[in-house]
Amino acid sequence: MSAPAEPSAPIGFDDFLKVDIRVGTIVEAAPYPEARKPAIKLVIDFGGTIGLRKSSAQITKHYTPEDLPGRQVLAVVNFPPRQIGKFMSEVLTLGMPDAEGEVVLISPGLPVPDGGRMF
Repeated sequence: MSAPAEPSAPIGFDDFLKVDIRVGTIVEAAPYPEARKPAIKLVIDFGGTIGLRKSSAQITKHYTPEDLPGRQVLAVVNFPPRQIGKFMSEVLTLGMPDAEGEVVLISPGLPVPDGGRMF
């Protein structure tokens, strides 16, 4: 089991508001074997003005591409796009480490409208 990280330095509430975390539904998922670390390419529907966005997520320990469509996840939607190998990742899909440090996706406990902002 990996030890939890120490808390980060305190920030102001206005700093928190700058990070735009939204809920979306995974509509497509495909293996990404070209990535340095095993990953899955995702297409996530955030609805409304955000629409479809792509993400590369290192989630292969607990998830397969076939299991992911229809699942709601949280993602940071206002980071600049990041090149991951030959794939442009447009959002940062969020997860938490399990006891072995493997990523577990963060999802709402109940279905919510796509595009909803975390507060």
